[in-house]
Amino acid sequence: MKVSVIIPVYNAEKFVSHAVESALQFEEVYEVILIEDQSPDNALQVCQQLAEKHGRVKLFQHPDKGNHGASGSRNLGIRQATGDFLAFLDADDYYLPNRFDAEKELFNNPEVEGVYGALGVHYYSENAKEQYYKIFKDRLTTVYKKHRPEDVFFGQIHMLGTFGLFSIDTLTLRRKPLMQKMEVLFKTHLRLHEDTEFLFRLSYYLALYPGSIDKAVAMRGVHEHNRITKVDTFIINPAFSRALLWNEIYNWAETEDTIPEKAKLHIKRMRRSFEIAKAPKLKKWGMVVKYLFTDYRSIRSGLYNINFKRSLIS
Repeated sequence: MKVSVIIPVYNAEKFVSHAVESALQFEEVYEVILIEDQSPDNALQVCQQLAEKHGRVKLFQHPDKGNHGASGSRNLGIRQATGDFLAFLDADDYYLPNRFDAEKELFNNPEVEGVYGALGVHYYSENAKEQYYKIFKDRLTTVYKKHRPEDVFFGQIHMLGTFGLFSIDTLTLRRKPLMQKMEVLFKTHLRLHEDTEFLFRLSYYLALYPGSIDKAVAMRGVHEHNRITKVDTFIINPAFSRALLWNEIYNWAETEDTIPEKAKLHIKRMRRSFEIAKAPKLKKWGMVVKYLFTDYRSIRSGLYNINFKRSLIS
């Protein structure tokens, strides 16, 4: 295996060295590609030092030296990658020693186009744990049981709690089928849930197999300045950000003639459910009443799960 590990770097001077070193421990890692995204701290200098120290570390910036977000940075990393396989890592996260154990076996099968695993949690400080433990606790982010690749897309879009989740940090892909089958990689206009949206589409186009799903292969680094926790949890209503995600999935699904109508209908219902959840309280209940009369099947299908109910009464 020749793996290119892609690491977008923004405001991560304290963590990126650990991330890079965690990737370099593997002989399978052919190169570590750092995409420095106009960080306000000293991350660029740290990245330059890492590239000078390690022959396998390559540093890039966007042509305009500007800030393009995680999506644009990952896309640039994919374009610069020369390995046969791609893996991703956030600059404040890190790999564990078993990161590619399952992949080395599974990719012997040419039908395997991608492998996903479990993600653990590491709190960098007691203050971070105090702030974010209620969100992440100590649980694994993982898919709860092994699924056939043709079931992964449907498991994700139903989001009823029985399938689980996998993270971009635990994903390894064959580069060639990714470039052949996906015209659009990470969507650069998305600043929230861009990885989730990518994983939804990816699981439709590529054959993804479970690797280590009951033991972490990477760790999410939680600290006081995590982008996703601050933005998604405290600035924007989670129902609002989820509505944006499902609207994006809906727009994509409508352009794909091969997606079964049953799946498209479920995506439409999920989009509508979060549109209701983000509405002001009085309007929200009016929409619910209308929904009960116009689309009762959605109620029967289990659409109003616990998360939706919480958003509804918040």
